[in-house]
Amino acid sequence: MVVKEQFGAFIRRKREEKDLGLREMAKKIGISPTYLSKCERDEFPPPTEERVREIAKILGCDVDDLLARAGRVSTDVSDIIKRHPVQLAALLRTTKGMSADDIRRLASEAEKVKKR
Repeated sequence: MVVKEQFGAFIRRKREEKDLGLREMAKKIGISPTYLSKCERDEFPPPTEERVREIAKILGCDVDDLLARAGRVSTDVSDIIKRHPVQLAALLRTTKGMSADDIRRLASEAEKVKKR
């Protein structure tokens, strides 16, 4: 997936689509409205992973997509990679150039193998 819209612009658009005020959203995720405003304008870096997860929940977004927009990888994914770094690096490199549908099919096949 190529991330086109930056984190801040994306969450601002989604927040406005939900008709959620800046102050209301900031209160829900436990940050100041000023900080959220600066994040939305990409003047400040995105908040912590935990808060990005909260934002995703509030806005009804995919957590992994929002974390990617924030320039992060989910801690659980990072932990999985750390357990098998060589094998997973090789696997990820083989997906280079594959379509999203091809990668979904590959994940589906991996789920079948895992269940055996």
